Amino acid sequence: MEPRIRVSAILRWQGRVLLCRQEKPGKEYWLLPGGGVDAGETLMEALRRELREELGIEAFAQFEGPVAIVDSIAPKGTLARKHVVHVIFATDLSHRSLEDVESSDATVRGLRLFSLDELEEVVLHPPMKRFVQRWRPGDPALYLGSLWVR
Repeated sequence: MEPRIRVSAILRWQGRVLLCRQEKPGKEYWLLPGGGVDAGETLMEALRRELREELGIEAFAQFEGPVAIVDSIAPKGTLARKHVVHVIFATDLSHRSLEDVESSDATVRGLRLFSLDELEEVVLHPPMKRFVQRWRPGDPALYLGSLWVR
């Protein structure tokens, strides 16, 4: 099983965080906007492409990061055979309007801004709500370890 690299971004807007809703049969969960890195693509190229696909925006903002790295490795003995390395960047989009944000990605079932307190109520994959709530610009980059949601 080869690890897959996924880039994503903590997108802050006026004190809130933008998340993408995804669904699987009987489950709803939220992700930081982002996606897989293609062969020959830099992390930043992949992040900008994914934000264009998932949010319909050209993200010309300056990104900080990586601000965190997370492994998602399926535990031995489960049917899933998966290893994803998440490389997380961050930026503040408060200076722009989000009225034009719309996803053309079929896997995204909705977009929503959450206050940091509201994050307590959602299922976030990988499970790093505390990190997203506490992260501040200029914080040192962290390896959050292996986080898996069953």
